[in-house]
Amino acid sequence: MVARVIEVEEFDLVVFGASGDLAHRKLIPALYHRSQDGQVPEHARIICTSRRDYSDDEYRKWAEDALKEHVPDHDPKSLQTFLARLRYVKIDVGSGDGYDSLKAILDERPDVIRAFYLAVGPDLFGTICENLGKAGLVNGMTRVVIEKPIGKDGESARALNETVGKVFEEHQIFRIDHYLGKETVQNLMALRFANALFEPLWNAAHIDHVQITVAEALGVGGRAGYYDTAGALRDMVQNHILQLLCLVAMEPPESMDADSVRDEKLKVLKALAPITEQNNDRLTVRGRYTAGASAGGAVPGYLEELGHQDSTTETFVALKAEIANWRWAGVPFYLRTGKRLAKRVSEIVVQFRPIPHSIFSQEAGTITANRLIIRLQPDEGVQMQIMIKDPGPGGMRLRKVPLDMSFAEAFKVRNPDAYERLIMDVIRGNQTLFMRRDEVDAAWAWIDPILTAWNASRDTPRNYTAGTWGPSASIALVERDGRTWAEDEI
Repeated sequence: MVARVIEVEEFDLVVFGASGDLAHRKLIPALYHRSQDGQVPEHARIICTSRRDYSDDEYRKWAEDALKEHVPDHDPKSLQTFLARLRYVKIDVGSGDGYDSLKAILDERPDVIRAFYLAVGPDLFGTICENLGKAGLVNGMTRVVIEKPIGKDGESARALNETVGKVFEEHQIFRIDHYLGKETVQNLMALRFANALFEPLWNAAHIDHVQITVAEALGVGGRAGYYDTAGALRDMVQNHILQLLCLVAMEPPESMDADSVRDEKLKVLKALAPITEQNNDRLTVRGRYTAGASAGGAVPGYLEELGHQDSTTETFVALKAEIANWRWAGVPFYLRTGKRLAKRVSEIVVQFRPIPHSIFSQEAGTITANRLIIRLQPDEGVQMQIMIKDPGPGGMRLRKVPLDMSFAEAFKVRNPDAYERLIMDVIRGNQTLFMRRDEVDAAWAWIDPILTAWNASRDTPRNYTAGTWGPSASIALVERDGRTWAEDEI
């Protein structure tokens, strides 16, 4: 099966922080793949900037090394074609030096789409946007891409959005969440709204609960300094996990128009029941990994990686969220994420209610309620667990079996990285998979009271051994409701 590739319009893409880790691992490989597949127009340019003293050829060598590491099966001819697209400009975003050189390059083609990708720390977003405005580099065909985190709380997020909003109109701002670019996440929309099977059952009458797990086997590593100022709640829940929750829970939008979809996601965020100091102990668990074994070897604890013992930052969080509307009243959404867990996996589990009455004898075996599992990584796919008769004579014996579809197996094509899709959507001006400003505000409005409750509590994060599924309190969070985490399916 051949994936359909639709070429986008001519563009100039400017990558700030182009010598950083994100560019090395994700952006350069994503742009190479889109170029190799013929989606990038012949004369499109990728203009890379950082503080390093590179010539065009030196940066191209840096990019070539990145591709050889992250795209080992690259095509030599396509590689040279891609590298020829790259230009390099040294810019010191703090002092403002270098914007004149960038302007000279961009003014060569003033009438093409112009996108600025800010692959830098969030403390530089505002400064770069202000300097782009002062340099006269923003016009009606300009877009800007902002990576997470957008603020550390609601107040700082609003301040950042105000600063960016003084230079760019809202329709020009693309707040990227790479989880929304994953094939499986978009297939969640297709499953719900392109099939008659699921939507009539997608409510509290038929769904018992929903679990969303984003687990990482790695620790904080070189991100320890940043991570200690954020923690799992800010780093993962406020953006990735809440966005997944919105796609599971939202009402059918009027269309796939960007604002139609984002209007419905906003309604979900506003309907989340508050978690405050009064109910925080019952609805949240935060943890921190200690030394243990992961990926077959011994690993240090978070405090050892961090280098000091006085941190109260969580590396794990589990939450019980509830949505106060007619569709989801009484259906808990169990959310969890963490570092140094048993394995790397991201998935959504939709647990349906048991059948109301069994017509089968006890000898037939236990009937397990149906379960829909949407795997985001590492093996993207969808699984539906159903009950069937065990083949063979000798009476009725029931067994649970998975109807399992791996995208890699089903479609026999390379599964594009999320960044490939999202960068092309920026060029198209399609904001469907990007967060609107009021979504960011609403997400922080739910997260801020949790942070406040934690700060008011004298409790420190609960310890859990690296290589496990988190602190035992996270198991109790679910089991006191008579449910369990779906770890047998992970």
